Amino acid sequence: MLFVGLIAVAIWFIGGLIGAPKEVRQTLLGLLYVAVLSIHLVFPHAHPLRLMTGGDASFWLLLGGFGVLFYAYRAGLRRLRSRVVATSEPAAKSGSFSPTELDRYARHIVLREIGGAGQKALKNAKVLVVGAGGLGAPALQYLAAAGVGTIGIVDDDKVENANLQRQVIHKDAAIGMPKVFSAQSEIEAQNPFVTVRPYNRRLTEDVAAELIAEYDLVLDGTDNFETRYLVNAACVAAKVPLIFGALSQWEGQLSVFDPANGAPCYQCIFRAAPAAHLAPSCAEAGVIGPLPGVVGSMMAVEAIKVITDAGTPARGQLLIYDALYGENRCIKVSRRKDCPTCGHIATSASL
Repeated sequence: MLFVGLIAVAIWFIGGLIGAPKEVRQTLLGLLYVAVLSIHLVFPHAHPLRLMTGGDASFWLLLGGFGVLFYAYRAGLRRLRSRVVATSEPAAKSGSFSPTELDRYARHIVLREIGGAGQKALKNAKVLVVGAGGLGAPALQYLAAAGVGTIGIVDDDKVENANLQRQVIHKDAAIGMPKVFSAQSEIEAQNPFVTVRPYNRRLTEDVAAELIAEYDLVLDGTDNFETRYLVNAACVAAKVPLIFGALSQWEGQLSVFDPANGAPCYQCIFRAAPAAHLAPSCAEAGVIGPLPGVVGSMMAVEAIKVITDAGTPARGQLLIYDALYGENRCIKVSRRKDCPTCGHIATSASL
């Protein structure tokens, strides 16, 4: 038996050292066992090979029985684990809700204004968020938590240390990572029932119209006027509602631009980009850290209202939040007939 044991040890450990796959080594051990058992069943009792391998077949038969039980036990465990994993995996990202999803979104479903139909609309919705920075970060987190089925993210920046004071979706370990992939990782960790589409690029005129036309709703969390006008024009052309947010130091702005439903577009309100010195960036002027969280969360609320047709979205309104003095203002805004972007658009509803 010692002789057989030495051969078995050599097969397993020397095979491992030379890189032989585990399955190959297990097969060789099985062949060794069959060879030893055959010796005991074929050769006479006094044969030298039988004496070298224990002299009696009973030990090897018993060992084989224990081996069969062991592998049967392991196979049973694997089947049980596979069943547990299958039941704990997210349900299909379209179609009916799994029990886990129903429990997760229960607080939405009991709201009279949303209910099951509204939650189903969120599941089927496709929302594009332009910018994964200060405004995009909280908006993305709450859209994902709310169960928006497909979320697109467009951004060409990488996570920087200076972002972490306010862009809460990104973590310290993500510094240097493209923002869209950092955000995707956090969203999928938060809610595996949503589909994330990251676009690690700048939104440019050659792709804006085609990309935005694939979505039901767009959130603009950018910080430059060139992209804002581009997003606005593409949304107007595709008749896709646009939720706009902007920040400056202690103040935030928010509106829902939707000319197809009687609301103005971005260019109706902001006819032309201001001079650079009149609209400094956050890097130049600063911004209080929680402000993007407030305004970005409000953008997510407006998105949910638009998708589920709940309440009154901020169409025709420019909401202004002054964090320094705790004041809120609402300015009524209207379409301009001479707007070069949406003046020609016929409306299906009026405000």
